[in-house]
Amino acid sequence: MWKFTAVCLAVLGLSSCVHGTTKLQERYSWKQLDFVFPSEQMKQQALASGDYVPTNGLPVGIERWQNKLFVSVPRWKDGIPSTMNYIDMNQTPSGSPALIPYPDWASNAAGDCANGLNTVYRIKADKCDRLWLLDTGTVGIGNTTQQLCPYALNIFDLKTNRRIRRYELRAEDTNPNTFIANIAIDMGSSCEDTFAYMSDELGYGLIAYSYEKNKSWRFAHSFFFPDPLRGDFNIAGLNFQWGEEGIFGMSLSPLQADGFRTMYFSPLASHREFMVSTKTLRDEERVEESFHDFQYLKERGPDAHTTSRVMSENGLQLFNLIDQNAVGCWHSSLPYSPEYHGIVDRDDVELVFPADVKIDESETVWVISDRMPVFLITELDYSDVNFRIFSAPLSVLVSGTVCDVQPNLSSASVQPKFGGVESDTTLIQTGYTQPYSYTPVSYAPTSAPVTSYETPSSHMYSTQLYPTTAKAYHFNKYHNVEYHAHGNGHGPEYHHHQHPHDHSGYYSGHRYWGGSGGSKKHESLKQYFY
Repeated sequence: MWKFTAVCLAVLGLSSCVHGTTKLQERYSWKQLDFVFPSEQMKQQALASGDYVPTNGLPVGIERWQNKLFVSVPRWKDGIPSTMNYIDMNQTPSGSPALIPYPDWASNAAGDCANGLNTVYRIKADKCDRLWLLDTGTVGIGNTTQQLCPYALNIFDLKTNRRIRRYELRAEDTNPNTFIANIAIDMGSSCEDTFAYMSDELGYGLIAYSYEKNKSWRFAHSFFFPDPLRGDFNIAGLNFQWGEEGIFGMSLSPLQADGFRTMYFSPLASHREFMVSTKTLRDEERVEESFHDFQYLKERGPDAHTTSRVMSENGLQLFNLIDQNAVGCWHSSLPYSPEYHGIVDRDDVELVFPADVKIDESETVWVISDRMPVFLITELDYSDVNFRIFSAPLSVLVSGTVCDVQPNLSSASVQPKFGGVESDTTLIQTGYTQPYSYTPVSYAPTSAPVTSYETPSSHMYSTQLYPTTAKAYHFNKYHNVEYHAHGNGHGPEYHHHQHPHDHSGYYSGHRYWGGSGGSKKHESLKQYFY
């Protein structure tokens, strides 16, 4: 069992161990995850059958909408009854609540490609009261990974809790190495004028999806690749090499004067920030002719790997710093340079691996920490609190930091460079302008001319087989009975053809060293940092 007090003393050093967040306030915490089952009898049956294994769950993504706080739990191991869940904050404002499957148990059936969800990571609610999530279609991790279903973008109406669209990524959007866990939502002048951007971490691509056109396309760029000098990680006293992780974290600026946003992004194995205008990403015709549209900024500094970032309506970016057990900040009116980056909070016990960072409509910040490397590489101590969700007003977090910039502050704009050398010491700015003022045409959900989710879209891989050996536990709300669905449950059958996204054995050579200095090799580990 991994004792974090021992980590502070033996690994971090007593004088350097920071314990106790100063601004972030703990809202929820768990030693291990629990779920709200339809009945206690069904919960006991799930425990007895192995469909629910409390110590196998790890929360990785969060999002807040009104009284719901959504929490995603990937099906990396057996015994995860539901991947998409929420907390009713009116009923449980704090504590260690059991997670409620969203929108229901049946919708979380693994292997039911047309109706269920297999594994979800990052999630996003928009101003049209829609919840966006990408189902990877997988269960397992590393050499246990099974691709039960194709990658599919799912969109729910949060007011009715009904799925309003399911879009399967085209074969051209992916490649044999594809792994996508992150999503960013770009809203324009209306609910129809919305784009989703999905970063392909291991296939090194960026997929854009138009809600209005119900169509996707893929960008390729060398900026999506990892930095070979930034593949070494030190987290929670564990040293490991993760040199193949490409584009991951993304954030979007407010609308600029030209009516578009700026996307900021970074590969996981990198300390450098990159940027591109959504004017490019929204244009399918720019896929082949956009190389110079992408710009690079400076590095964040040492120990600056990040997996999650978000930007406020006035251009303030927050990002996790997984090496430092901290949350960082930068205001986009300032140069992108380490001296203009701040730390809003850190904690070497409670913030070990701050997996996700979000800002809600009221400008409250939400952070989840989950000790992910310890969960995956060694073993968590389940007598200790392992998972925490924090919150704090954005203004309180940035108060007193270099990021505490008043909205009316302006500065000379220095355009970021495409070329250049690392020795360049120019303070590179982002060309930030004040958010563009506009009046949306409509922020009421509208009916889109697409096939409803009950019917598979034209991008279904109907000629391919997705392994159906995973056991999915879910509740049949129509017949009020419990049953097990092996594989695709009541979904359609698939003809035999191996899916190209099976990553089994993809990472066979990564090595990890614990705090004691002994080496430990993990075969086929992937999908680590989300």
